[in-house]
Amino acid sequence: MKKNVTLVTGLWDITRKDRSFEEVYIPRFKTLLKVDQPMIIFLPEHLHHIVWEVRKPENTFIKTLSLDDLKGNLFAPHWDNFKSIFDSEQWQNITGPQGWLKKSPQGMYDWYNPIVMSKMFMLNDASIYNTFNTDYFYWIDAGLNITVHEGILTDSEIYEKLPALTDPFLFLSFPYKPAGEIHGFDQTEAERITQKPIEYVCRGGLFGGHREFIGSANATYYSLLQVTLAGGFMGTEETLFTIMSYIEPENYRRSEIEVNGLIYKFYDEVKQGIAKISPIPNKKSHLRKQVFDLSKIKTNLYILTFNFPEQLLHTIDSMKKVPEWLNNPNLVLLDNSTDKVAQQKNEEIAKQYNFEYIWLEGNTGICGGRQKAAEHFNDSDSDFYFFFEDDMTSNSSEEIGKVCRNGLRKFIPNLYDVVHKIMLKEEFDYLKLSFTEVYWDNNIQTSWYNVPQVIREKYWPEYNKLPITGTDPNAPRTKFNVVERLNGVAYIDGDITYTNWPMIMSKKGNKKVFIDTTWDHPYEQTWMSHVFQKQQEGEIKAAVLLASPIWHERIKYYKPEERREN
Repeated sequence: MKKNVTLVTGLWDITRKDRSFEEVYIPRFKTLLKVDQPMIIFLPEHLHHIVWEVRKPENTFIKTLSLDDLKGNLFAPHWDNFKSIFDSEQWQNITGPQGWLKKSPQGMYDWYNPIVMSKMFMLNDASIYNTFNTDYFYWIDAGLNITVHEGILTDSEIYEKLPALTDPFLFLSFPYKPAGEIHGFDQTEAERITQKPIEYVCRGGLFGGHREFIGSANATYYSLLQVTLAGGFMGTEETLFTIMSYIEPENYRRSEIEVNGLIYKFYDEVKQGIAKISPIPNKKSHLRKQVFDLSKIKTNLYILTFNFPEQLLHTIDSMKKVPEWLNNPNLVLLDNSTDKVAQQKNEEIAKQYNFEYIWLEGNTGICGGRQKAAEHFNDSDSDFYFFFEDDMTSNSSEEIGKVCRNGLRKFIPNLYDVVHKIMLKEEFDYLKLSFTEVYWDNNIQTSWYNVPQVIREKYWPEYNKLPITGTDPNAPRTKFNVVERLNGVAYIDGDITYTNWPMIMSKKGNKKVFIDTTWDHPYEQTWMSHVFQKQQEGEIKAAVLLASPIWHERIKYYKPEERREN
């Protein structure tokens, strides 16, 4: 099984007097190197040989980094402010003239803080290298074996269990009693930033998270480090980790260890499957997670087809160019075909591409197939689903640089993952995948045409008369709320019109639209009206991408009399 965790570590000799580098750190480092996980290791060149005595290149990448490199590059923007504080009597005496700080490695060695304060930078760099194509990265101290026994430290299974506790970033914390400072950082200033009393401190020996969030964590950390050092305040990386966990509690989850701060307790709890994570704050909080682990998410993808296997294959061929459509979800083919030859061929296509095949026993119409997809999904254990008709194709990288008639891009890389993350972040009931459709665009509130007259008068009292024929160029526009962005993809929420165009829909959204209320012979307009009214009552939350990566491409045409809504 492919490993999904990369461990990141580093080792430098700062000539500590209390611990021999050769007799203490080298043996402990060699113990850590025994862990059977991918590793990215930051080291000066003269220590490379130690790694190759224990590990192999197949799961090991060394990034050469000397102390001079750290000072001149990685930590360079912060060095002068750090050194100014380090050399000051005010900081050295923050715990008193005879206090612990002056006697600690932090206060005695001017390399100590630059190294520990650069751990987050190295974790971020490792996630960018992503040498072993993993989703999770954790920093682990090279000398952790000093307090964590070799038997449990080198248990690879423990590291594979960490992602289940990481959503999207994990710190370990121990209880803290007010002492006026936190690792040398003035406590009053720390609590001015957190806007609340600090009752715990986050450890720096083991931390990390999902690769796509690490960049955000690094940006927050970098800003805090820059601002606090410039203001004359300095602790260690643990002080800043603590502040981060207080100001963004939904992003930085915590597992609590004992007051002594030793990490072995966490390892034991992970091994036993009893490790606990701090609960997510109240959902009313303005803080929202930005990254999600999709490995736990189940999704169905439905395609509805009718009588033309060539049309079905055309749509599948478009999806093959964006392979996540066929590789990631559970695939279901709903067949409305009345032609037995077409039905047989569709079943063969389903088998070839690993679709579950469901014949609908005749032409149930577009909306009959749509309702069947909703019911099948409702009875499944999946979290989300997509619905495609067989003439709805997926734009590939061939459309890079091209835009739809509304000037929106026609291709989005990693669309499948992005729309899932948007759904998880915003808890939408549905998210439409294309702003531009064939006959309508999502700036037009097409529900206006289809709601009962009493509803039209209620919500558009100044414009409640339908045109005698055709469409109205002055039809009401969609009421949009806020434009948001995730992974470079913009989307907007509001009273987004329901149509049968492809969308991603949640379990709750599906239930509200299709299951709680049903009709014997529904039309698309019926659902459009129903959903609009639910939106006005605050029961349905929807959005649309500010992009058009799905398009309508029919290459085979059936007779007009064969077209059915239900």
